[in-house]
Amino acid sequence: MKKLILLLASLMASGSAFSQGNNYKQNYQKYEGLALTPPMGWNSWNKFACNVDENLIKQVADALVSSGMKDAGYTYINIDDCWHGERDAQGFIQPDAKRFPSGMKALADYVHAKGLKFGVYSDAGSQTCGGRPGSRGYEFQDALTYASWGVDYLKYDWCNTEGLKAEGAYKTITAALRRAGRPVVLSICEWGNDKPWTWGQSVGHLWRTTGDIYNCFDCVKDHGSWKSFGVMAILDKQEGLRQYAGPGHWNDPDMLEVGNGMPANEDRAHFTMWAMIAAPLILGNDVRKMSPQTKDILTNPEAIAVNQDRLGVQGFRHAVKDSVETWLKPLADGKWAVTFLNRSKRPQPVAFDWKAKPIVDELSKTELNAAKTTYKVRNVWTRKDVGTTKKAFAGTVPAHDVILLVLGTGESAYSKKESRVSSGQ
Repeated sequence: MKKLILLLASLMASGSAFSQGNNYKQNYQKYEGLALTPPMGWNSWNKFACNVDENLIKQVADALVSSGMKDAGYTYINIDDCWHGERDAQGFIQPDAKRFPSGMKALADYVHAKGLKFGVYSDAGSQTCGGRPGSRGYEFQDALTYASWGVDYLKYDWCNTEGLKAEGAYKTITAALRRAGRPVVLSICEWGNDKPWTWGQSVGHLWRTTGDIYNCFDCVKDHGSWKSFGVMAILDKQEGLRQYAGPGHWNDPDMLEVGNGMPANEDRAHFTMWAMIAAPLILGNDVRKMSPQTKDILTNPEAIAVNQDRLGVQGFRHAVKDSVETWLKPLADGKWAVTFLNRSKRPQPVAFDWKAKPIVDELSKTELNAAKTTYKVRNVWTRKDVGTTKKAFAGTVPAHDVILLVLGTGESAYSKKESRVSSGQ
């Protein structure tokens, strides 16, 4: 016995066997190869908040398929807050038995059978924002549970996180997901307070850059202790962040409000700008009851192609004149997307001389030089070819609306092949 004690003491002193951290190493690296283009799908929160149950989720899955939304590229069905029941005696989370009587595994199987992917929500704190059990202290158990259910996407919120540091908390859930062994897209929902774009690239696949979106074109809603933001207010908060985005790691300005009450012109502008800044396209409306106008906006294959472009470069504001902003987004194969955004309540004329001066994007090392190369011009929302860059562009942008053009050198600036999303999601 004396010899064994001396041997153990010697090993501990040398640090060769029992030193802290040597017997268990965490993997804080996210699953690679996911979300190579911005994720597309649906989330329950914007329209239904806590009013979620398994029948709703099944109906949404059915509607995504029957409406053509799945074919347009919308893949994920994500249940947000309030699906939770209690933890069992061993600490494993259970779904609310009244709302999800069949259980989450059965629901995930239903979603998967439709050719879709299944997502859930949790929180880094002790409670979710809606007061349900959070994952703090249960991260590895929860990750194992999600894997057993067949979860493909996790939105991880930041309520009730007293004393936690964001980077460390999100690394913990990443390590837990890796240990569970099922590839999961991790959506970091920390609201941008701790600048997740500076550390999130290796930890998650997308990160919220702001507080919650609000169904309004250009306003801020004050809730007292926190605020939510209209579309233009959130767009402005993306300034200076484009260098952090790219395949597998995206800035997330929050979910879409298209179809939730704004007029069609504002919905079109909203959708266009999310496409231009390579934002995740996560629907927030009731897809079971879409108007034809809403469906046309959300399924426009040419606008989606701008968002899902494989180059993965976030667009940028190039110029501002009065209330009209000119935005550009480099695309693959030497193409460019150009948007004229009218933020005023009146129609505004626009004119753009393509050949006046080359436009260089230092981030992507690309150049739009119409003096050297003639581009064909395509109007995405009218779905028509509108000439070439040999002639300066002139038009009128309606109030709170956009003109979205794609410039290319092929037979047309748009190819039908681009409407088929291949995102590696």
